[in-house]
Amino acid sequence: MAAETIPTLHYFDLGTLGRGEVIRLFLRDAGIEFKDIRHRYGTWSVESDKFKQQGITRTGKLPALIINGTILNQHVPILRYLSRDLGRYDGETNHKKFQVDAVADNYIDWRAQWVANIGNPSDDYKNKFLPMYYAAVAKYYSENNGPYLLGDKITYADFAVYQSVDNDERIGALPTELPAEIVKLREAIEGRPNIAAYIKENRPNKA
Repeated sequence: MAAETIPTLHYFDLGTLGRGEVIRLFLRDAGIEFKDIRHRYGTWSVESDKFKQQGITRTGKLPALIINGTILNQHVPILRYLSRDLGRYDGETNHKKFQVDAVADNYIDWRAQWVANIGNPSDDYKNKFLPMYYAAVAKYYSENNGPYLLGDKITYADFAVYQSVDNDERIGALPTELPAEIVKLREAIEGRPNIAAYIKENRPNKA
């Protein structure tokens, strides 16, 4: 990535929860230095209008990533943008790109349900939705013999799935048994040098 200035990431101060954390994981893995600005969630309703006026967010929502004056919104499109810019973290054929996009869409469906259950996970979410979600995603992972979605090459979708596992665990909703493919993915991501260093710094309960 040709970088004239250090990218700036705007997201909420939610620790390791949420959409912005997926981008942080990606940037750390790729070895891209970035400025991490975290906003108080409780005051965002006031700040969002200011940020919309400045053009930093079109929807009034975060994350926003600014790279050389280009403002990017929506976390999955941001991941796709970064992958294309780097020429990696995505599939090399049309079918492999489809697999990556399909899993990313499954993750987006998961996140909508997760947000609705973050405060008090329902039995339906824990016992019905999550087992179906992880089983569906695992089927994609089984096609290329892992540990990553496309085999031995990590993709942006892998970070998203990892985030879903971690965040479900943090709200006490993670199923007691996960498909072997998902367990393998989690272990592989946490074993990547840059991610392992990031976890040690930011997720002490996992170190």
